[in-house]
Amino acid sequence: MSQPVRTAAPASALTAPIPPTPRPGATLAVTSAATAVALMTYTAPMITLGDTAASLHTALSSQAWLLNGTPLGLAALLLVAGSLADDYGRRRAFLYGTLALGITTVLGALAPNTLLFTLARVAQGAASAAILAASLGLLVHAFPTPAGRIRATGVWGAFVSGGIALGPVAAGAVTRFADWRWAYAVLGAAALIVAALAPKALTESRSPRGGRPDLPGALTLGVALVALLAALTLGRDGWLRAPIGVLLLATAVLLTAFVIVERRSKTPMLDLSLLRRPLFLASTAGALFTGLSVIALFSYVPTLVQHTMGVTPMGTAGLFVVWSGTSFLVALQARRLAGKVSPRHQLALGFVLHALAVATMLGAAGSGHWTRLLPGLLISGIGSGLLNAALPLLAVESAPAGRAAMGSGANNTARYIGSAAGVALMIAVSTSTGTSRHALDQGTNTALIVSGVLALAAAAVLLVLRDRVARPRG
Repeated sequence: MSQPVRTAAPASALTAPIPPTPRPGATLAVTSAATAVALMTYTAPMITLGDTAASLHTALSSQAWLLNGTPLGLAALLLVAGSLADDYGRRRAFLYGTLALGITTVLGALAPNTLLFTLARVAQGAASAAILAASLGLLVHAFPTPAGRIRATGVWGAFVSGGIALGPVAAGAVTRFADWRWAYAVLGAAALIVAALAPKALTESRSPRGGRPDLPGALTLGVALVALLAALTLGRDGWLRAPIGVLLLATAVLLTAFVIVERRSKTPMLDLSLLRRPLFLASTAGALFTGLSVIALFSYVPTLVQHTMGVTPMGTAGLFVVWSGTSFLVALQARRLAGKVSPRHQLALGFVLHALAVATMLGAAGSGHWTRLLPGLLISGIGSGLLNAALPLLAVESAPAGRAAMGSGANNTARYIGSAAGVALMIAVSTSTGTSRHALDQGTNTALIVSGVLALAAAAVLLVLRDRVARPRG
């Protein structure tokens, strides 16, 4: 009987390195920790704004930039960061982002004037963009099964809520015993600690498409978003001014150029054909309205509470935790809805709960009793938890295979554009009749109504966008 012919394995196969096996638990822990620190940095100025502005001698008209620096960097670079992470390495993008967040936050603590502090905040947003975009790509690689991915994105979404909750509390606790600069020094040190732990916890993954980076697309989109957010920020002092018109016109021209560039590019930063996918549209619309309605309202409510109810900054932070802490707990448990409620319907339910919550808060500002806010904060916290759990899952499910970071970048870009636009809208409507105590009471009710209407509109849009295509596997 003839013996089977045995062929020797090629030498290259014997010497080729074995790809490292992802460590799911470590990946989830590190990406969640970095995300929480990034969001803490984002929300810290809610408590430190007064001290920071006084220390830097920031004019009242310029204080909005102290808040909007980070969302400016986030919105401008999230989509860019997601595309680069998929092409050149999600672990690499995450490590660079975490290290940069630590360094730029410390630089913010050392800033001697408003301009340098604002530039540090913009850089913090850019670093956070790399963290947020790369995190979901790393989680998709580490959790390949649907059940594992649902659990991982739920936990990650919960840490988004946790970071939002802890930012004002941590900053307030530090500033009770030290200068406001120490709050940023502590957050910078936390980011550097995560950066030191990340290399051993994470394994590299990428989905290179070949070709050159889409630098024209990155430039046109980035500058367009900077122009848009600058217009929204400056518009708080009056919309009918020449600089606002110029910035909005520049935004329109640059966005048109971006669409042309993406259609002609062989490796586009954003595949425009995704806009024909109902799931991608649902993901983007859900993120946009989350920023417009929910994040915008709760970014400005702490200021209104202090002015209309006389609550101290730390007391305001405590109220903020009722909302964001509830959101954290609900997001952790939202994975139990998997198989029973689709992410799209989960988003719609979250928006309906937020609309119900703001209805219960109407008239609270004029009552002078902060306890009137508690039912609404709890209900909206439940809704926000559902939103934060569903959005990351929908972001990776709606993107093509191997482009999870791009899906995350698009999703979070929409969220922070909505946030910046929403904050400008909330300030405009709440101060439209003046800044006296009575006028702010009425303005707060108007802001609540606008937020509720936007939430109901979001729920309606999400219910219309039905899943007419099969969900792509990431």
